[in-house]
Amino acid sequence: MLKCANEGTLLKAAGDANDFLGDAWAHEATVVAIPVERLGADFLNLSTRIAGEVFQKFVNYRMRLAIVGDIGPRLEASKALTDFVRETNKGNAIWFVPDFEALRVKLEGAAAT
Repeated sequence: MLKCANEGTLLKAAGDANDFLGDAWAHEATVVAIPVERLGADFLNLSTRIAGEVFQKFVNYRMRLAIVGDIGPRLEASKALTDFVRETNKGNAIWFVPDFEALRVKLEGAAAT
């Protein structure tokens, strides 16, 4: 797993995913964990389609992605985002998790299936 630092290049457009994917391949990682601090301001605004485009890129390259951190205030403000996160978390490729411990549990569950 590649755990990205809280500071660094922001994920604010689909093209930015290439940097994260490149780092993951360089580290032979199968999962990239990106802290919410690294998301661009519009990433969780579903009308921009940034999250969907980034997630599709990760899926296309068969690289699992976890967005790690508290997005509670954003969820409270958007039913669409809440639904999106719930549906995304049902899968095996893209997850929103509150912390790295929750990600560890999720990965253990995914490995068991």
